[in-house]
Amino acid sequence: MWSVAANADDGYRLWLKYDLIKDAGLRTAYASQAGFIQVTGRSGILASAAGELQAGLQGLLGKPVPVVSSGSKTGGIVLTVSQAVALPNAEGYQLTQQGGNVVISAKTEAGVLYGAFALLRHLQTRQPLRNLPQSSSPKVRYRMLNHWDNVNGTIERGYAGGTLWKWYELPETVDPRYRDYARANASLGINGSVLNNVNASARFMTAEYLQKVAAIANVFRAYGIRVYLSVYFPAPKVVGGLKTSDPLDPQVKAWWTDKVAEIYKLIPDFGGFLVKANSEGEPGPQDYGRTHADGANMLAEALGDHDGIVLWRSFVYKADPKGDRFKAAYEEFKPLDGQFHKKVIVQVKNGPIDFQVREPFSPLFGAMDRTPLAMEFQITQEYLGFATHSVFEAPLFKECLDSDTWQKGKGSTVAKVIDGSVGNYTLSAMAGVANTGSDRNWTGNPMGQANWYAFGRLTWDHTLASETLAREWVNMTLTTEPKAAQAITDMMLRSREIYVDYTNPLGLHHIMGYGIHYGPEPWLDRAPRPDWRHTYYHRADSIGVGFDRTASGSNALSQYKPEVQAQWNNPESCPLPYLLWFHHVAWTKKLPTGRTLWDEICTRYYTGADAVGWMQQQWAQAKPAIDPELYADVAGRLATQHREAIWWRDACVLYFQTFAKRPIPAPFRQPDRTLEDVKRLVDIYQMR
Repeated sequence: MWSVAANADDGYRLWLKYDLIKDAGLRTAYASQAGFIQVTGRSGILASAAGELQAGLQGLLGKPVPVVSSGSKTGGIVLTVSQAVALPNAEGYQLTQQGGNVVISAKTEAGVLYGAFALLRHLQTRQPLRNLPQSSSPKVRYRMLNHWDNVNGTIERGYAGGTLWKWYELPETVDPRYRDYARANASLGINGSVLNNVNASARFMTAEYLQKVAAIANVFRAYGIRVYLSVYFPAPKVVGGLKTSDPLDPQVKAWWTDKVAEIYKLIPDFGGFLVKANSEGEPGPQDYGRTHADGANMLAEALGDHDGIVLWRSFVYKADPKGDRFKAAYEEFKPLDGQFHKKVIVQVKNGPIDFQVREPFSPLFGAMDRTPLAMEFQITQEYLGFATHSVFEAPLFKECLDSDTWQKGKGSTVAKVIDGSVGNYTLSAMAGVANTGSDRNWTGNPMGQANWYAFGRLTWDHTLASETLAREWVNMTLTTEPKAAQAITDMMLRSREIYVDYTNPLGLHHIMGYGIHYGPEPWLDRAPRPDWRHTYYHRADSIGVGFDRTASGSNALSQYKPEVQAQWNNPESCPLPYLLWFHHVAWTKKLPTGRTLWDEICTRYYTGADAVGWMQQQWAQAKPAIDPELYADVAGRLATQHREAIWWRDACVLYFQTFAKRPIPAPFRQPDRTLEDVKRLVDIYQMR
């Protein structure tokens, strides 16, 4: 466990900072209810709960708090596991005041652990203990991070150093950081971790690497976190020496059954498999003329009676110059609805393309009413400026979760689809593509920690508001000084919309730098596949810009329920954030803002870039209340963000101006540089 005090804040402690509470009166009030920690048993998860409370209280109160096994004292904290706790979920917890003590109770040890972290969060955010009782249960059963980490130590779309997992040192050397990672996740309610990239290596199905995975699982177990593995579908051929990996072949089925038995012997609480198949060159069941359901069901059957699941990703699309990638997942998976094994969850990205800065929710959430669906969000900022730009993602997550799919009528929100309540499923899952790495502060940009935090909290309770999450994180991580906390919270809540404005306003999408996905490149019209060309998405011409997905175009809108289609089908009433997602709109078209499309696009680009200057001012206001080292780190990144926002602005308005053939509207000035100047800058970032 990391130290509770430090000379400078390097970000390592994340939101688990238990520094001394400066308000002596509040400290005394808390201490009167924290004279001891009473717990029966010191094994496993319950011991972790007691240890977390002891360390946290000592840091916050400035004095040691003993752990006792029994007694009838008052003025302390009692941890208890009881089947009498009236909660809908075994992982839920209650915080109450009974007999002069604060009691943390749950049906399971994991519930007690989550309750312990909830109490610490209560104190970190300076809430009075009179606000008890509290009770909370997770709305989603499987709450996990997906790590796109590779065996060579790199991370696909990772911007915070290399992988956390030191495969060449395992299993003999176990990095203490694994435990700190587990602590951070458990504090949010996350209970699963997929350790390896979905573009998987067959190594993880070998005895050599399963021993390494088991060593990590042994650390995670004390914090209620189960490990999962991404599967390389041809593993029976590559590892097992079989002639085929056909999921219907009896030898292949037997190989997987034996492999599952081997895994559970090493890792009794193994969580299961995540699979990316027949997508972006990854092999899969279609190589043998089989369906996604055939592949997923074979793995599910191999799991047998073990308590594990298969998460099968729906991120699939073919290279079709005349098609619409938007429609691909629906076209492949909708016909399979109802054909998946009871242990299979289909894992769906939040939008139909690929983690863009704003996307409509995936039509699969409204269409597959006979199959449990998992949500896949991307925490790592692949399309949101890497670790350079500060973008708080909770509003993006909430925008999708709160969208109404109309799957079973009004109120069938995405959140209620994935938590199982719409379809009455016991299996439910939310996955986040992790932004963690070997950097000392875990996420590269310290502000990126807030996205890990927000995602985890939303997996537990998707009804939480973005403002609540931002304020909690600021108070726990940066400062409790009211004016500084408010300035930072306001900055965070506006940051995503600001980023959208200076990169992809009004529903523009997929115009980032080719390959690395950094910076702007809307002019890209050459790539190995048509759907990797950015002109494929924005379709700018002399008339206008945008992708027509109505019946007169690709008809992607038909994949949604009629009530959803009605929101977006008419360009006259389509909300501006989604306008160019669904319509090709004339440059001269007058919008509800009173401006033409061209003038509105320019206004968004210019005001968005200027708003990064406002973010810098907000951060500067908080300087006296922020650790100097951390303040300087974020201030430098915001300066870079401002410069690159202007880069985005200039690149996009100059490029689209070649089609619109209209001047930049007042009061904005024509960029000082030319389109060719900006293209040369983009070329620098494409160099090897």
